Amino acid sequence: MTFIKRFDHVGITVADLDAATAFFVSLGLEADRKMAVEGEFLDTVIGMTGARTEIVMLRAPGGGTTLELSSFTRPDHLPSSPAPANALGLRNVAFEVHDLHAAVDHAAADGYGLVGGIGEYEGVWRMAYVRGPEGIIVSLAERIEK
Repeated sequence: MTFIKRFDHVGITVADLDAATAFFVSLGLEADRKMAVEGEFLDTVIGMTGARTEIVMLRAPGGGTTLELSSFTRPDHLPSSPAPANALGLRNVAFEVHDLHAAVDHAAADGYGLVGGIGEYEGVWRMAYVRGPEGIIVSLAERIEK
């Protein structure tokens, strides 16, 4: 029996929702309006009492799986530090791009640098990890046309 119907979204908690949203929009995602969630539903799902969060859902221009950015106004955020690429847990959020070098240059102009370098996989993919806002690793990949 299969329980999963479809892949819906990936959620990332951030301290600065506006800055994180601007970063992903600058790469080409489209943002829905910011909305607040609080009450019994949220408290039940996350196992906390009196929680309040603001969220923005982002999607690629063609649709599909979404990215949920969330910032808690209650309770306060817990400190974290940027994890290296080999840390256990969610490693990165990945996007296929039209022009990898232009996307990397664009991110760098906004102050977001490469984790390593731009690599090429078997003549099929060119890929790089960019360290985005709040240490989020964003994988950008471009299919190499032959």
